Amino acid sequence: MNTIFTHFMQNRLRMCGLAAACVMAATSLTAQKPVARISSEINVAEQTPLKGSLHPLAQAQNDAGRMPGDTRLTGVTLYFNRSAAQEADLQALIVAQQNPASPSYHQWLTPDQFATRFGMAQSDIAQVQGWLERQGFAVDSVNRSHNAIHFSGTVNQVEQAFATQMHYYQVNGNKHFAPSTALSLPTAIASTVVAVRNLDDFRPKPMHIRGSAVQARPGFTYYNGTTQDVLIAPGDLKVIYDFPATGTGETGTGQTIAIMGQSAVTVSDIEAFQNASGLTVKDPTLVLVPGTGTSTVEADGDEGESDLDLEWSGATAPGANIIFVYTGSNNAYGAFDSVAYAIDEKIAPIISLSYGSCEPQAGQSYIASQELILAQAATQGQTVLSASGDQGSTACSGYNISTASQEALAVNYPASSAYVTGMGGTEIAAANDVVGTYWASAVNSTTDTLTSAKSYIPEVAWNDDAISGKYTVAQGGGLSASGGGASAYVARPSWQQGTVNGAAIPSGSFRLVPDVALLSSPEYPGYVYCSSDQSDWSSGQTGSCSGNSFFDSTGTYIIVAGGTSFATPIFAGMLAIINQQAGYTSGQGLINPTLYTLAASTTNYAASGGAFHDITTGNNFCTAGSTYCASNGTTLGFAAVQGYDEVTGLGSVDLNNLLAVWPTNTGTTASLIGTTTTVSPASTTPTVNTADVFTITVSSSTGTTVPTGTVTLQIDGGTASGGTTVAAQALASNGTLTYSATFTTSGNHQVIAQYSGDSTHAASTGVGSINIGTTSSGKGTITLAATNVTESRGTSGTSTITVTPAGGYTGTVLLSVDSSNDNALTNLCPGFTTENTAGDGTVTISGTTAATISLTLDSNAADCANTAAISKTGKRPMHLLHKASNSVPSSPNPAPAAVAFAGLLLAGFMGRYSRKLRNLAGVIALLAVGLAISACGSSSSSTTVSNPPKGTYTITVTGQDSATSSITATTTFTFVID
Repeated sequence: MNTIFTHFMQNRLRMCGLAAACVMAATSLTAQKPVARISSEINVAEQTPLKGSLHPLAQAQNDAGRMPGDTRLTGVTLYFNRSAAQEADLQALIVAQQNPASPSYHQWLTPDQFATRFGMAQSDIAQVQGWLERQGFAVDSVNRSHNAIHFSGTVNQVEQAFATQMHYYQVNGNKHFAPSTALSLPTAIASTVVAVRNLDDFRPKPMHIRGSAVQARPGFTYYNGTTQDVLIAPGDLKVIYDFPATGTGETGTGQTIAIMGQSAVTVSDIEAFQNASGLTVKDPTLVLVPGTGTSTVEADGDEGESDLDLEWSGATAPGANIIFVYTGSNNAYGAFDSVAYAIDEKIAPIISLSYGSCEPQAGQSYIASQELILAQAATQGQTVLSASGDQGSTACSGYNISTASQEALAVNYPASSAYVTGMGGTEIAAANDVVGTYWASAVNSTTDTLTSAKSYIPEVAWNDDAISGKYTVAQGGGLSASGGGASAYVARPSWQQGTVNGAAIPSGSFRLVPDVALLSSPEYPGYVYCSSDQSDWSSGQTGSCSGNSFFDSTGTYIIVAGGTSFATPIFAGMLAIINQQAGYTSGQGLINPTLYTLAASTTNYAASGGAFHDITTGNNFCTAGSTYCASNGTTLGFAAVQGYDEVTGLGSVDLNNLLAVWPTNTGTTASLIGTTTTVSPASTTPTVNTADVFTITVSSSTGTTVPTGTVTLQIDGGTASGGTTVAAQALASNGTLTYSATFTTSGNHQVIAQYSGDSTHAASTGVGSINIGTTSSGKGTITLAATNVTESRGTSGTSTITVTPAGGYTGTVLLSVDSSNDNALTNLCPGFTTENTAGDGTVTISGTTAATISLTLDSNAADCANTAAISKTGKRPMHLLHKASNSVPSSPNPAPAAVAFAGLLLAGFMGRYSRKLRNLAGVIALLAVGLAISACGSSSSSTTVSNPPKGTYTITVTGQDSATSSITATTTFTFVID
C-alpha cells in the first residue's frame, strides 16, 4: 500500500475517532487520550542527568578505549514513562481485568488501544522526534504503543546529544561497547523519559546449564550399568506431572506460545527432537524482529537456549502454535527486545522467556523501562513467564562486577517483575535418580525407551553446587541451583501476601521470586534435547541428534542440560493446556493472582488430589566454596519450607488436578471458539521487486465453523516501524484473504495478520516470513549522473538518472531525491518510473552496463494534493517524501475537531452539574457533534494549495545499494521553473 496514502487515511480515521470520542466525553470523562506533557521549548543548553543510565558493567578498569566517532549505531531506543494519572489508570485496569465482577473482566486491549490510553501524546512524540532530527539522528520508527522512538546515528551524534562518551570495554574476554558516563537529556523532555536503550551490547544470559557428558548409554531414559543414570524425555515429563490422558484432546490446541530468543536456529534440530520423541513434526513460525540485523546463528549458548525452548514448549503442548521471536546480527539487541516486539505487536497470549540479568547488572533505568512494557502485556491478555535463574541465591555470580556484588543476595530480572510469573527449579533426590521405584528398566539394550517414569517422583529444591563428578562447579560449570530471593527494585504486589498451604508468606516490601518451580537440575535427572550449538556438546561429539534418536551420528553422545529455562517453556505449554481446557481463547494476562489464590487453600496441597506439590526439602544456599561464595555462603540463601519459599515458590504442580480447580472463563469471551491464523507466502524466497502473494487463513480450533470478520496486516512491523499497515480487510466466505506485497530490499520480511474475531470466534495472530537473498555483489562502486530540467510553472519535466557500475558491482540501487529549498518546493511532486512504497526509485544492475531511470518533477501541486491524487499518480509531495516512513503524521484540519471536543466537554460539564443548563448543553453538544462530523466528512482535498514558485533550484539524487549501505553515490542537477 502507498505509504503516504496509509498515513493520510490514518490521520482521517484519527479525526473521525476523535469525533466519536467527543461524543463519549459528553457523558463520560474516563479513559481520556494522553495529555501533552512537554510544556516548554527543548533547550539543549539546559540538561538533566538520566538516573540509572550508566551501565553497571561499563567500569573504568575494563575500559578498552573510545569508539571511533563515525561508527554508526542503529536502533537506539528512547523509552517514555507514563504520567501519574496514566499509571493510576493502568493499575486500576489490570485489577479490573482480573476481577470477574468487573465489566472490564478479560476485556483485553489491542496495542493501538493501549497507545490511545497510555501512550505519549502525538504532540510530545513530534517534539522529541524533532529534537532527535535536529541532532542529526535518523528516526527509524515509533512504537505502535506510542511509548518509544527508535533512531540511528553516529557515535559523535550520540555523544553530543546525550553528553557522554562511547567506549569499548573488555569483559570476561569479550569486547563490548557502552556509554562511559550517565546520559543527560534536555530538561524539557527529561521528566518524560525513563531510559535510552540499545547504546550497549551487554545482552541477557540464557538460563540453562549443560549436564555431564553422556555417552555409551544403550538407551537414554534408563540406567547405565555403572552410573545408573536416568534422563527426562517428553513422555517422562507427562507422567511425572500428571498430564491429561492421551486422547482427551487437551494439547493446547487453539493456543499460541511465543518463545523469545537472540539467535537464529536450525529448524532441523527441532524436527529431529520431535522425531526422536515420537511427536508429529511441526515447525515453529520464525519471526525476526525488524531492524535488528540479519538472521544470524549465535552459538555459545544462545542457539542451544532457543532450541530447547522451542522443543520443550512444543513437546508439552503439541497442539499449540509455536512462534519464535528473535533478534538478528546487531548485538545491541537481545531477548528483551524480542519481548518488547512480541508485546508491541501482540504476537501471542503466552510469552516464554528463558533469559535474564541479575538486577544490579540490569540497572534501575533498564528495569523501569521494561516494567512499562510488561505492564502493557498484562492489559493485552498476555501471560509472560520467565526463568528465575541458575545461580541460586547469588544471581550476580559470574558477572564482571565487584566480588562483593557477585557474592551478595540478588535475583534475576524479569522473573522479579510484578507482571511476570517467575519459574524456579526442583530436582529429584539422588536416591530416586536410578531405576527402581519411580523408573522402569530398559525394555532391551538397543531400543530407546521414550517413557520410563512410572509416577510422580518426590522433588526437593534444586541445588547441585556442592556435588562432584558432575558438570557443575567441580568441572568449571559454575553454580547450579534454583534462583530465588527478594527483588531490590520491584515492590511487593498485593497478590503475594497472606498464606500458602497454611503458612504465611515471608514478610517484606519487595517482590519475592520465584512463583512456581519444576524439575531443572542438569544432573537429577537432566533433560534431553537436540541442538547444533557446539557449546552444549560433549568433547568428541560429532553433531546434533541423528535419525530418529537423541544420539549423535556415532550413536555415542546425547545432549543433556538443565536450568530454569526448561521449567519456563514447559510451564508455558502447561498454561496453553489450561487455557484450552478452561476456555481462555484470548489469553489470561497476569495469572499470578489466580495461582496465589489457589495456593492459599490447604486442600490444593493434599497428598491425594492436590494441585500443588509443596517442596519442603533443600535450599539454594551458595555452597560451592570460596571461589564463588562469601564466607557465610553455606547459609547465604533460602531454605524450602512449608508453603511459599524463595527457592521453589508455591512448589511444582499436578497438571490434571490443577486443571480441575483452575477457574473457568466466565467473561464475554468464554463461549468463543479459538482460532488459528496462518500466513502462507507463495514463495518463501522471492526476489527483490517481485510481487509475492500471501494467503491468510483463519480457521476454528474446534468444530467446522468458518470465522468471519476482518484481518489487519502489519508489513515489516507496520507503519510505525517503517513498514506498512494495511487497514482491516474482510475475510472471504472460506475464511481466507490474499495480499500481494513487493519488497525492495533483501533480507527477512514479514507479514503479521491480526484477526479481530467475530461474535463466535476469538481473535488470533499469525505471522508469515520470507527471505530475499542479497542481490548485491557486496563489492565495487556506483556513480550517478542526471540531466537538467526546465519546465513552466504548473507543468512537469523529466530528468534521466544514469547509474553506472564499476569494480564488479551488481545489485539493486535505491534512489532518493532531495532539494536545495524544501520550503519553496513543498508542493513539488517527484516520481520515479520504478518506485517502491517509500518513494525510492529502484534500479537493477546485473552486468557492466549502466542503467537509467526517469525522474519526473511535477510542479502542479494539485497532482499530489490529496488522497485521490496521490493514489492516482503515485507521486508524493516533496515535504512528505523523506518522512513517510518515520515521521509522526499530523492530523489534517484539526481546528474543527478541537473546537468540537471543547464544545462537547463543556456540554458534558453543563449537563452533569446543572439541571437548568441541560437544554443548553444539548444544543451545544449537537452543534459540536455537527462540527466534528464536518471535520471528518471532508478531507484535505478542499484545502487550496499553491504551485511551487518560479526559480532555479538544485536537486540532489542519492543512490544506495539495497543490501550494502556503504555502496552509495550522489549527483545533482539544476531544476528551473519559469
